[in-house]
Amino acid sequence: MSDRILLGAFAFHPGGAHVTGWRHPSSRPAEHLSIRHHRHIAQTAERGVFDTLFLADGLYFWDRYPSGVDHYGALRPEPFTLLAALSQVTSRIGLAATVSTTYNEPYHVARTLASLDHLSGGRAAWNLVTSRYDEEARNFGGDTHIDHSRRYERGREFVDVVNGLLDSWDDDAIVADPASGVFAHRDGLHRLDHEGEFFRVRGPLNIARPPQGHPLLFQAGGSESGLELAANTADAVFTRGGSTADVRRFVDDLRARAVRHGRSADAVKIMPSVMPVVGETAADARAEADAILALTPDALILEDVSHQIGQDLSGRDVDVPFDYAEEFDTSNETRSPKPAVDRLLADGPATPRDVYAWSYRRSLLTGTGPEIADRFEELADDGGADGFIVQFPYLPGGIDRFVDHVVPELQRRGRTATAYDDRTLRERFDHPRVPDRAHR
Repeated sequence: MSDRILLGAFAFHPGGAHVTGWRHPSSRPAEHLSIRHHRHIAQTAERGVFDTLFLADGLYFWDRYPSGVDHYGALRPEPFTLLAALSQVTSRIGLAATVSTTYNEPYHVARTLASLDHLSGGRAAWNLVTSRYDEEARNFGGDTHIDHSRRYERGREFVDVVNGLLDSWDDDAIVADPASGVFAHRDGLHRLDHEGEFFRVRGPLNIARPPQGHPLLFQAGGSESGLELAANTADAVFTRGGSTADVRRFVDDLRARAVRHGRSADAVKIMPSVMPVVGETAADARAEADAILALTPDALILEDVSHQIGQDLSGRDVDVPFDYAEEFDTSNETRSPKPAVDRLLADGPATPRDVYAWSYRRSLLTGTGPEIADRFEELADDGGADGFIVQFPYLPGGIDRFVDHVVPELQRRGRTATAYDDRTLRERFDHPRVPDRAHR
């Protein structure tokens, strides 16, 4: 861990990370799919000298429950299309997109990453996920999602194939010399000829090697399979937040796993998620957090909590306590910890509204700019975090307030950058450029 704190700006749904953030008075729902909206977010993050913009994604629409259609603002533009556009209206910030290794092919992903890296001048990154929901399987010819452990086995091979394809060309293979008529040196081109359990890919890639060599690789997830894959292959890990002790346990565990895979303990940059609500005073911030919570309709509360805990709460009163009893299995969706279930088991009956409010509030950092900066320093210094993926409950107002009130305080303390340099995104994360085959 260095003194400098890495920052990623998380854009989850155009309206923000809270399920009904699109209802916030500062949100502009009619513009959520416009380039103006996304340009504002990206340029504000760049004004705050964020290291990267981080676009979440999913290959489905959440219509499992009626409230997913009625109340949940979950429209998503295709992330690489959007990042290509944003690469032309920003100049320094990294551009990261979520990629499902279950419902994509490595050749498509390698080509897309290389293209974005060239267009952005070495700022591309990808966030590997294996997807979660049966809704995604049904969009790609299946009925149910592939078994959890098999998804991660496929994900491991997927990374190998993408990296192999990115190495199709030596750095100096393409000369494009009009005088001689030589476009490329044949001995600098490499076919992959990969034959594995999940993929057969000949190669080579039809685009020159990216500026970063291999664009930065993020991973997210807290299951055993996910942690092992991250420890073995990731450059950076986006994980759940929590208490300082929670973060420290995760950091120590993942660093030990990295060492077991033959990597250095600090080979993976660990970035817990945080969701700040910034106020002029602490009371203002608490009031804002309460107002955001109040935007969630009761029907969405019931169905959100049902999904969190694996128990059907439909038709219940949100203010009447219930006894916890799991009724359906969500283990093939995720095997990450379920804090709401742990709390119900420990404390006994609670109302759906209380469970929802607790789950929401545990992810928040509320306070003034200096108070939130204090918390960032505590999680970095005592928790061992290398940086943070900053979620905003509503957009664009949430990122505006963070950049105006928290970033200057972190910069004053010398904890975040005050200006960009000319390094690529990999280098900003203290990872050197991956050399081509000829120079390894």
